[in-house]
Amino acid sequence: MHERGIVAATAQEGERQFEAALRPRRLEEFVGQSKLKENLAIAIEAARQRAEAMDHVLLYGPPGLGKTTLASIISNELEVGFEQTAGPILQKKLDLTGILSHIRPRQVFFIDEIHRLVPDVEEMLYAALEDFRVDILIGSGPGARTHSLPIPHFTAIGATTRQGLISAPLRGRFGLVLRLNHYTQEELEQIVRRSARLLEVAIEQPGAEEIARRSRGTPRIANRLLRRVRDYAQVRADGRVTAQIARTALDLLEVDRFGLDEIDQKIMLTVLEKYSGGPVGLNTIAASIEEEPDTIEEVYEPFLIQLGFLDRTPRGRVATQRAFEYFGVQPRLRAGNQRTLF
Repeated sequence: MHERGIVAATAQEGERQFEAALRPRRLEEFVGQSKLKENLAIAIEAARQRAEAMDHVLLYGPPGLGKTTLASIISNELEVGFEQTAGPILQKKLDLTGILSHIRPRQVFFIDEIHRLVPDVEEMLYAALEDFRVDILIGSGPGARTHSLPIPHFTAIGATTRQGLISAPLRGRFGLVLRLNHYTQEELEQIVRRSARLLEVAIEQPGAEEIARRSRGTPRIANRLLRRVRDYAQVRADGRVTAQIARTALDLLEVDRFGLDEIDQKIMLTVLEKYSGGPVGLNTIAASIEEEPDTIEEVYEPFLIQLGFLDRTPRGRVATQRAFEYFGVQPRLRAGNQRTLF
């Protein structure tokens, strides 16, 4: 996975610390996702009143929309401990056993990228989620036996960008399955203004609007753009973020008025110019721009589809008329209009 563009998937440690400092700690501070917040508020209050562990929660949606933040908020609202791990880290049953054997009553256990659990670990998680026990195999061969270790009732929160990769048995063990959607420009403006206050950055309303407009409907990107614009305003101006300062800084970053960065533009121009608008397969696009297919599918495509620039069809990816018009490419017909997709 390459560290390119505003939406590069792997943030540096400084970026992660920066994002963590801006995260809301309470549900009332969390902007957007109104239906999801209402469902969570009811579940949290019900668990509080019964003094029980809240039901398990599965959060899914594109990266950067607040899944980790919501997991932390649930822990804060319930006033319980918070344990965090990720699917790729849990490579052996022993890894999961070590965490679950130390779990405390009603604690929140957050598993990021839960779709990347290996099968053996996933099977062990079934019993923990449903029966609140850990099955430990003692010995080997014909004399091996299974010992069940009871664990306190806890709340598991899984997060994924690829809900379709989660097996039905695992998905069925989550009582709440909630989708996070991209944010509106108005919601992103609220987030930018809140972050600016926390960072003690003077920002005018038009400046916040300009950053929000180019943030791809994603709070994580809005906060990163704010950080870059803040730097530009400090070095090249008087530190105040105006509409003109924001526009100039974002143009310098090559983030256009829809929030499309270098990789987005490469994807679209490849489909439009090299493959005449498609249909063209995901792997072909990935090879053409030297990017990972999973990165394109998880990070870039959802926003391009939301903008109405790209369609997924059974035969491959197809550019829309709107994309031809926006990128100034003239549609042309191809003989036979046939292409190998995969």
